[in-house]
Amino acid sequence: MAGADLVHGYAQAMLTVAEAEGALDAVEKELFAFSAAVEQNTALREALTDAALPVANKEAVIDELLGERSHPVTRNIARFIVGSGRAKELGAIVRELATVATERRRHVLAEVRTAVPLTQERRTRIAAALSAATGREVEVRDVVDPSVIGGVIAHVGDEVFDGSVSSRLDDAKQQLGS
Repeated sequence: MAGADLVHGYAQAMLTVAEAEGALDAVEKELFAFSAAVEQNTALREALTDAALPVANKEAVIDELLGERSHPVTRNIARFIVGSGRAKELGAIVRELATVATERRRHVLAEVRTAVPLTQERRTRIAAALSAATGREVEVRDVVDPSVIGGVIAHVGDEVFDGSVSSRLDDAKQQLGS
């Protein structure tokens, strides 16, 4: 399997397993949060992708992070992906899983990055605003990303809605420089 086909194949398999267990919503959200943590933590990412480390050590790291607070299917899928040597593709696989799951619900997925965790009220307002902007029902998956500093950056398909403080400052600099 080549790149995108491999990612899509893994995502489809994970979706099938999670649906069969009746845990798709929980697994999707937990895997999304786990992959975001791996993406943002260099030491964790290196530990899970280091070919020299035994798979048992990587699985122990996953078990430590996800523990009993996650669904058993989430842990098993994370362990499977890492154990198969696909830890580098974890984020892409999880994003594809989320995309396929939201498409099945006839929605579109929005990855929303903020400096601080979103409240349910703010998540709902952002989803409504993005739904209005895209003309589709939007499901928000939020990622805490300290590099955002403030505001929101949302990816909906190929579209990027950048309401971050950095973006606003750049816009102000350009207007003042004109």
